[in-house]
Amino acid sequence: MPYFLLRLRHRRASFPFDADAAEKAAMAAHSAFWLTQTERGRALAVGPVFDPAGAWGMALVEVADDDEARDLLSKDPVIEADLGFTYEVLPVPSLLLRRSLSGVSEDV
Repeated sequence: MPYFLLRLRHRRASFPFDADAAEKAAMAAHSAFWLTQTERGRALAVGPVFDPAGAWGMALVEVADDDEARDLLSKDPVIEADLGFTYEVLPVPSLLLRRSLSGVSEDV
């Protein structure tokens, strides 16, 4: 199954350091949503990236195709809240995974 990097950005470069109450609530729901996706095995890794140019969020997902990736992110509460967040969907054509993440036996 293909992998995709989903990059979440906010229109304000100062986010999340100046988040308002609505954004904080949406981010709490966002975290719960992505925790569920990791438990279901769709997301391999999710978290914030503190880039000097502005923080952004990343999710590395394993889904069937670009459409499934876009469908998944459209259900993210921060997108549904319409608070200025956007996603980029970036294909990852090749990925080396630590054995414990790839499902390959450690004895191989």
